[in-house]
Amino acid sequence: MLSTCLDYLKAQPLWIILISSLGFLSFVKHSTILLKWIFNTLLRPSKDLKNYGSWALITGSTDGIGRAFAFKLAKKGLNLVLVSRNGDKLKRVSSEIQETYPEVEIRVFELDFAGEDAVSRVRGVKEAIKDLDVGVLINNVGVTYPRAMYFHEVDEKIWMKLVRVNVEGTSYVTRAIVLGMVARGRGAIVNIGSGASIVVPSHPLYAVYAAQKQYKRHGIDVQCQVPLYVSTRMAAHVAFVEKPSLFIPSPDKYVDAAIRFVGRGPRCTPYWAHSLQWLAASMLPDALLDAWRLSIGLRRIKLTRS
Repeated sequence: MLSTCLDYLKAQPLWIILISSLGFLSFVKHSTILLKWIFNTLLRPSKDLKNYGSWALITGSTDGIGRAFAFKLAKKGLNLVLVSRNGDKLKRVSSEIQETYPEVEIRVFELDFAGEDAVSRVRGVKEAIKDLDVGVLINNVGVTYPRAMYFHEVDEKIWMKLVRVNVEGTSYVTRAIVLGMVARGRGAIVNIGSGASIVVPSHPLYAVYAAQKQYKRHGIDVQCQVPLYVSTRMAAHVAFVEKPSLFIPSPDKYVDAAIRFVGRGPRCTPYWAHSLQWLAASMLPDALLDAWRLSIGLRRIKLTRS
């Protein structure tokens, strides 16, 4: 059988053999990529997050993705530090988690990252957790424009709030937590990003990659998760997302996937349907993606003004 195959190949022109070999190698490469994606996205179990430490701190923990992370991490046996601006919601979410997982210890900290006193309040968080083994940090707090707008239409108060919450707040909290992680030689930091910065032609988060490289030697995994639309209050308000769907998961479904990716690489898109959308977007020209996103924004402007 083998000799017959060899004789057949010898009888073929060289160019056919070369093209067939390239086709076979391409098939093997793409099959390997597909199998790896199936394993990573659907089959690979999550790490034991308690190996990072016995406590997790979650910002923006009373709604959407942050709330879902709080419940999932409690289910995995981690104690929680919940940070949010709304004291009543903090008490309610804390009580709900405590009822479901009575063995989990919970501490709450009311902090408005858009407030003028946010920096001093973060110092208060640092002081409050100094004796806790915080091994997982979920930087989930974030705000966006109230609606689609051109930049010149955005009020200064709005973009200053966006910078305070999305940039300054996350940076100060991370610095407050990472010092203890470095001292203990372990930890996981997860920054919840946005597909708007990756899938469309804004450029990837090089700072996250650099942080991953820098802190890996201290036993700390730094990661940016890049979801597309998730069915949250923010998405409903800004993007008119009415309910979950195949490509727009509920926060619980998203976090089910997100938990499995914690500590596995500097950047990821955990939810399987989002990663397929990312793949499709990567095959399109940047100009086409930009034009498509602009058309969506313009339609939203018309809807909010009508």
